[in-house]
Amino acid sequence: MRRNCKPMKPQRVLTKTAALRRDANLSKGYAAVFATVFIWSLPSLFMYYLNRFYDPWAQNFYRYSVACIAIVPFVLWQIRRGGPRIDMHAIALCLVPCVPNVIHQITQVMALFYIGPGVYTIFTRASVIFTALLALAFFPEERFVIRQWQFQLGTLLGLIGAFGVIWFQANPQPRTPSGHIALPGLFIAFTATFCWALYGVLIKRPSAQLGSIRSFGIVSFISSALLLPLTLAFGKIGTPIHAGAQANLVLIISAVTCITLAHVLYYVAIHEIGVALAQTLQLLCPAIAMALSAWIYHERLTHAQVWSAAILLLGAFLAMRVKPVAPAETAENI
Repeated sequence: MRRNCKPMKPQRVLTKTAALRRDANLSKGYAAVFATVFIWSLPSLFMYYLNRFYDPWAQNFYRYSVACIAIVPFVLWQIRRGGPRIDMHAIALCLVPCVPNVIHQITQVMALFYIGPGVYTIFTRASVIFTALLALAFFPEERFVIRQWQFQLGTLLGLIGAFGVIWFQANPQPRTPSGHIALPGLFIAFTATFCWALYGVLIKRPSAQLGSIRSFGIVSFISSALLLPLTLAFGKIGTPIHAGAQANLVLIISAVTCITLAHVLYYVAIHEIGVALAQTLQLLCPAIAMALSAWIYHERLTHAQVWSAAILLLGAFLAMRVKPVAPAETAENI
């Protein structure tokens, strides 16, 4: 008995192949974004540990120097594939954004002398709010955002939550007579988050023109160059000699994973699954960081901080739902 075996139509074959490719790309995107979420939950934990051995100036100079070296193979690979050249024009494009980036790097390490790593990771989610507000000033095409209720409510909730997470810190050192975090610590934490948001806005156009890998290669080089004289003036350039092998290894691992690798993985993620979803999943970082900090450093949140954190994350979520911020503006770890 002969069976009727009809050949599969070419259109159906193409559709099936496209679906398989799309599923593979989505799997790669989700793998990249979840790896990034985990990695970007770690920077404050690494920096908190390194504060025992490195001053803020030296820690950032060496972290960025290692990250700069680690990104070189990716930059060379991009150059071989063609595209924009790295010349004085490209360096000039990235020079201005590097100034708030350096300020952010220094102040975020200083902030960890006042607050725990888990609390700081929660607090930095407020950068989404600051970035959106700054974008309104720098990019006229984004000013329609401020008219939407989600953004207005998200901004209000985010700022209230950010203040509460810091202000109700348990047993801060140093602290005010009333038991709250000292005002210099509050100012440093807000400065770090604001400068990160400013960097994210300023790097948007250079990143669009040069590409993420090239722009970050230039940023890491310029940031290292700016941090060198600051370290010579205010820090201890010879710290790696005295810090010990374990501390130096932790610094290298934190630079390669939290700065270089996470940067590359994140751009894989946004290419495959989009900016909006990748941004939203970054809200998992505080929960992971808080859990790890509680396990490693025995950090605990007060009840007021838990409520403040929930308000902050809700505000950040609402603000991101209106219009996703540019890829370069994410998190605290580039």
